[in-house]
Amino acid sequence: MIDPAHSSVTFSVRHLMSKVRGRFTGIDGRIELGAELESCTATASVATASVDTGTAMRDDDLRSDGFFDAESYPTLTFTSTAVTGDASRLTVVGDLTIRGVTQQVTVEAEFLGLDESGLQGEPRIGFAGRTRVRRSDFGVGESPVEGSRLVVGDVVDIELDVEAALEDVRAA
Repeated sequence: MIDPAHSSVTFSVRHLMSKVRGRFTGIDGRIELGAELESCTATASVATASVDTGTAMRDDDLRSDGFFDAESYPTLTFTSTAVTGDASRLTVVGDLTIRGVTQQVTVEAEFLGLDESGLQGEPRIGFAGRTRVRRSDFGVGESPVEGSRLVVGDVVDIELDVEAALEDVRAA
């Protein structure tokens, strides 16, 4: 199971001449190791209402039906469909669903380590990853234009830092 106290999902998107950064605090999911790298899986869900940019008015706007529509679509989900690479560099392809729209995304990930000692109660595994999506592909907000300037960019960079209790299915 993903440990939300030791994991983060952050994002950045252009806003006028700067970038706005934010995070989601409601993270859930699991990572399962298989006998081969290709049989590893990852699933995750993120509570859309947990968005936090540090500005309450902007967060309320992001939760509204103009962006995430947290009331109608309470979670973003990711389910891996393929894992390739080696122990240090992984490519995780999967289905990302936002506002009921599913698109295939590729997450470039780095294996951060395996702690089999059970120091935190059970064995742990860690990864860091990043991907880039277009809001318009998921119907998330319009891209308002102010004069000749784009107010909110379409491209969103997403970074993941995940620590999870080890779900080892190699013996299954």
